[in-house]
Amino acid sequence: MTDRRAFLGAVAGTVFAAGERRVIPDYEQPMFDLHKVSGAPVKIRSIELLRVGSNYFVRVESADGAAGICRTKQVEDYVAILLRRVAPVFLGKDARDLETLVDDVYIANYKMAGQAFWAPVAYVEQAIFDLLGKVARKPVGALIGGVIRKEIPVYLSGSIRETTAEQEVEVYTDGVARTGARAVKFKIGGRMSRNLDVYPGRTETMMRLARKRLGDGVVINADANGSYNAEKAIEVGRMLESLNCNFFEEPCPWEELGETKKAADALRIPVAGGEQDASLWRFKWMMDTRVVDIVQPDLNYNGGFIRACRVAKMARAHGMEIIPHNTQTGASGVNILQFASATPNIGGFMEYPFRGAEKRESWYSPHPEIREGKIRVPEGPGLGIEFDPAYLKKAVRVTA
Repeated sequence: MTDRRAFLGAVAGTVFAAGERRVIPDYEQPMFDLHKVSGAPVKIRSIELLRVGSNYFVRVESADGAAGICRTKQVEDYVAILLRRVAPVFLGKDARDLETLVDDVYIANYKMAGQAFWAPVAYVEQAIFDLLGKVARKPVGALIGGVIRKEIPVYLSGSIRETTAEQEVEVYTDGVARTGARAVKFKIGGRMSRNLDVYPGRTETMMRLARKRLGDGVVINADANGSYNAEKAIEVGRMLESLNCNFFEEPCPWEELGETKKAADALRIPVAGGEQDASLWRFKWMMDTRVVDIVQPDLNYNGGFIRACRVAKMARAHGMEIIPHNTQTGASGVNILQFASATPNIGGFMEYPFRGAEKRESWYSPHPEIREGKIRVPEGPGLGIEFDPAYLKKAVRVTA
């Protein structure tokens, strides 16, 4: 196992007194025994960022030639952080120590904490999990607690604000008919707009029409993307309550926790949030003080599987559900499926974007599809996705 005391001493030049005992927060305690993956160390030999056209991938190889790969999300904004700050901490280390390594990379770069740091960590971590899964010949869900569900019910998301109320309702009426989904999420308000709607009356018109068109058998969620102050959020929330909506996501700007708590305290509808957050301490505080009722970490913005599992563990202790934020589909959306397959307190529906039939790309398989409102979790080793070797041969290595 990685010796964190030695690591910290090497990084900070610190000499620790004999007999000292490091106090590890509950949320950083080990959860998984990844050493069961292999009887021998799985040394990380290389970490590469690859690009094929507009698609980016992180590929990790071990000293004995095993490889893991994941498709990334918007990594082009974080190339220097990934290659200069994140990858070096993992190189030469035993991949089986991944839980500790995720903490080590933060300690080495703690002043950079935030989405722009944790997203690169997530891509490396997910590629390493793909590697470990292939070594163990098991899906990632089996490595992070064990698979407890093989199909994931989803709610359709991907709503936009460039449409009229009527057009947006039509998109999701069609989506429910196409996929058999029993839940949807609409974007309301104007996104961080300080109480402005896209145009006057759009939100209420859309939500009332949605309930009329979709009927009582479809779960309806609403996402304000921080559109309101507490007073306006309470007003909108009560309208949503009158329509029997399921949850109210990010009613107030995500950093304005006091405003969000005022809204949550005043409303019956559960308030959801957390997609922008990348601090485990902050998640814990939000749960301790009940700023939100449903916790929504993003598996990329929050740093990967391990940190999402830690948030889920905290939520279980508080009797709360976790419904991760997700904007990805296809080859880059399998992380949320693997996570949901193994997390006991996952919410009733996972978020999955849908605005019409997705183009089937020929360079990977299988293609996750919504059937009767559910997506089957890929059962292959690692993330469960296989990439066409001929396609990856076209890849260009990206440098900082």
